[in-house]
Amino acid sequence: MPASLQLKNQHLLWRAGFGPAVEQWNDLSKTTPQKLYDALEKASRKEPMPLKVANNFVEGLMNGIDGIRRTELTKEQRQQLQKKSREEIRNLNLEWLDEIVNSEQQLREKMAFFWHGHFACRNLNAFYQQDLINIIRRNALGNFGAMLKEVSRSAAMLAFLNNQQNRKQKPNENFAREVMELFTMGRDNYTEKDIKEAARAFTGWQFQLNGDFVFRPQLHDDGVKTVLGQSGNFDGDDVLDILLQQKQTALYLTRKLYVFFVNEQVDEERVKQLADGFYKSNYDISKLMKSIFTADWFYDERNIGIRIKSPIELMAGIRRSLPMELAQPETQLYLQKVLGQILFYPPNVAGWPGGKNWIDSSSLMFRMRLPQIVAMKESFSIKAKSDDDQEMGRMEERMQQQNKRIAGRMVETTINWKLPYDQLQKTKREQLLVQMASLLWQTDSTKLNRALVEKHMDVSARERYIQTGIIHLMSTPEYQLC
Repeated sequence: MPASLQLKNQHLLWRAGFGPAVEQWNDLSKTTPQKLYDALEKASRKEPMPLKVANNFVEGLMNGIDGIRRTELTKEQRQQLQKKSREEIRNLNLEWLDEIVNSEQQLREKMAFFWHGHFACRNLNAFYQQDLINIIRRNALGNFGAMLKEVSRSAAMLAFLNNQQNRKQKPNENFAREVMELFTMGRDNYTEKDIKEAARAFTGWQFQLNGDFVFRPQLHDDGVKTVLGQSGNFDGDDVLDILLQQKQTALYLTRKLYVFFVNEQVDEERVKQLADGFYKSNYDISKLMKSIFTADWFYDERNIGIRIKSPIELMAGIRRSLPMELAQPETQLYLQKVLGQILFYPPNVAGWPGGKNWIDSSSLMFRMRLPQIVAMKESFSIKAKSDDDQEMGRMEERMQQQNKRIAGRMVETTINWKLPYDQLQKTKREQLLVQMASLLWQTDSTKLNRALVEKHMDVSARERYIQTGIIHLMSTPEYQLC
């Protein structure tokens, strides 16, 4: 049976955004996916407002020591910078999460969320992370080559992949390897010799303490290099251009986008056709995504309701359906940690694996409790998973301290229930539960066992019926899928 118009539009909003906002519920059956996508695209055309959370102390310290190397800072300056930076990286997380939830630029933020995982980077410097995410958000729907070059020159990525240690006669191959393996071509499409030669080209690519890119010619190997069959006195930009010339890069990126936005079961022929168009457009991301989101096959039943929501998608989706004020927004950091996805804190350079990796016995139970924890002010106490990345030890220690402060407490929220009441105002009582299920689930809501569900609901009054119905439907395995 083909999907209804409402289900198709919800499918689009979950894949090209973070789910329908409650204000959109009544409009989901009144427009076509094509028109809805046009609206999403239009809203995301303008350049986003940059995230800017670094306070005056950090900014002043950074600006005041422009051009100074970190080793030249006093011990007190380094400690002050580290302390403030740890605070601000948490603020950056919460600031972007709010933008993900509330922004009209849903398509742009969803694309930025994908690229945030693609260009995975862990860095304790909030200033550098802030610059990197703003590069990604600005370029998320633009030209991939332009974004690749900006990301590759960012202090966050150069530091994370050790290119500050990459210098003539002592090349560090880490940056060159990951640019090839994870950012462009994918594994097994180059040789170890290609990596060694590319690493020579990236020598001298460094950054100042304030995050500005700097090329240091005295550290650059200006000899002839041979990369993927091409020879010359290459620098880093030349290598990136060579990588972009490879059709394998377009294929690798398109396949990864297909897995994330369409289906983990890849239609290889379709991916090849999309990749050809992506390559011919000179890596125009917006054109590629339009080809995907406006295609009839995107709305096939086999592509709907089969993705496990990532923790950020789950949390953002709940907040979009239930607009709320949080008394302690920082509790969301702990929830991210428990669920296994902290913004700006990927598990490694490969990013989050996704799919069934989001679910194990403990995380599934907590995911299904989350709506009740958030809406019913239920207390919770669960130990977050530890992380063994030594580089992020300080942040890990801080998170463990936060665990102790928050564990056993509740997420205090004030939910604006008037919005869902208004959206469901014209729905008859006997149809309410099925209608709510159709709005909240991306699976077949007609199979809902009404009698079983109503056992867990307050049926005494219409408003309580809606409240408890929404919370219960969000607490099901079906709600984990989009």
